[in-house]
Amino acid sequence: MDDRTTPKPAPKARRKNAAKRALGKRTPGRPLRDAQDLRPKLLDAATACFVREGMAATSLRAIATEAGVTPALLHYYFGDKAQLQEAFLQERMMPAFGLIGAGVQSAGDDVAATVAAFVNGVTEVVKQFPWWPQLWVREVLCEGGALRDLLVKRIAPELTRVIAARFAAAQARGELNPDLDPRLLMTSLVGLTLFPIAGTPIWRSVFDAEDLGLDDIRMHALALLDRGLELK
Repeated sequence: MDDRTTPKPAPKARRKNAAKRALGKRTPGRPLRDAQDLRPKLLDAATACFVREGMAATSLRAIATEAGVTPALLHYYFGDKAQLQEAFLQERMMPAFGLIGAGVQSAGDDVAATVAAFVNGVTEVVKQFPWWPQLWVREVLCEGGALRDLLVKRIAPELTRVIAARFAAAQARGELNPDLDPRLLMTSLVGLTLFPIAGTPIWRSVFDAEDLGLDDIRMHALALLDRGLELK
């Protein structure tokens, strides 16, 4: 047989690449083009781990295990942990603040409407994002919390200072109790909403109060604030 007319075997690497193309193999961790977008599922898994373990203590591997995927898939969607945390802030935390901010913005300068918008907004956020109060307490109030900068640099200038400024203006007009400090009044709004919600398992057990829910906390906060502010 003439060796010149006999096809030579393809090099091993070439045969392997050809087989991959024939089988439609993909790069490890990379989802198929027609596969369902797993990004929301992965962020849900990250949220569950952050609430349970804390953001600093949660590894990408732990999130992958929670989601039932490989760490490579997390790397494909988010890159490293810092990028995943930023995605969590933008796609989970900021929309929650956006709901509250939209209500406060629509309230205008009216103090009663502003208070109601904040309290009702927090209640609505917790209904949509039940994990939010626990994560807020862990990652904002605790020293070294990963979300403290989010409050100080992104949220406070756009929301808390706006509300405090409205309180100060109303006080100057004689529409608000002069003994109140507008800045501390802002913290009172948080203290009458987020803290009782975050501590629900504790006080429900202490007072045998399984009948009390989010709307009860909301109405209680509004009643206390309305009387304490001496709104006119």
